[in-house]
Amino acid sequence: MDPRLLLLFLGMDVLLIFTPGPDMLYVMARSLGQGRRTGLTAVVGICCGYAVHTVLAAAGLAAALRAVPAALPAMRYAGAAYLIFLAVRTLMSLRRSAGRPGISPAVEQPAGAVLRQSMLTALLNPKGLLLYLSLMPQFISPGTGVPLAVQLTALGLLHVVNCAALYGLIAVATARASRALTGTPKAARRISAVSGTMLLVVAAATLGTH
Repeated sequence: MDPRLLLLFLGMDVLLIFTPGPDMLYVMARSLGQGRRTGLTAVVGICCGYAVHTVLAAAGLAAALRAVPAALPAMRYAGAAYLIFLAVRTLMSLRRSAGRPGISPAVEQPAGAVLRQSMLTALLNPKGLLLYLSLMPQFISPGTGVPLAVQLTALGLLHVVNCAALYGLIAVATARASRALTGTPKAARRISAVSGTMLLVVAAATLGTH
């Protein structure tokens, strides 16, 4: 593969990941509401989702989605609906715990559940699909002798590594800030309320992706 194109893709990809969007807000919401472990598990789930995107794109799904434009809006609505479900569940848990001041609502979910939820969120995120549909093909060189599917797989895996590193840093920093703000059960409930609200913001951002 062309080293110059790889470096250009790396720079573009890092800029896109650092641009506030559904994935970043989702990681921050998880880390803010449930701590570093849950935030990092969410990052692993997102990376697994993008690894699946990589495999599917290399298998030709990107071309199929390009041929059926209605599939992207359908996935956008499904992803937003799922995020709204997670947000409502978080906010409802606050309401149930309101009469129990000694109990903090910021309870970590089982890692398996967070991993599945985060992976599904990434799979239904149209921003990730658009990356494979519109951006990655611009950095593929047909005349290098390397199969196009292999080049697309390499770019996809590079994106997964970038997501793991950058979102991991964001998860740790957000969780550290959350610990400093949750000294009392009342403060912890407020942070969880912010977390649930952020999930609603992520849903709105997903609906706004074109």
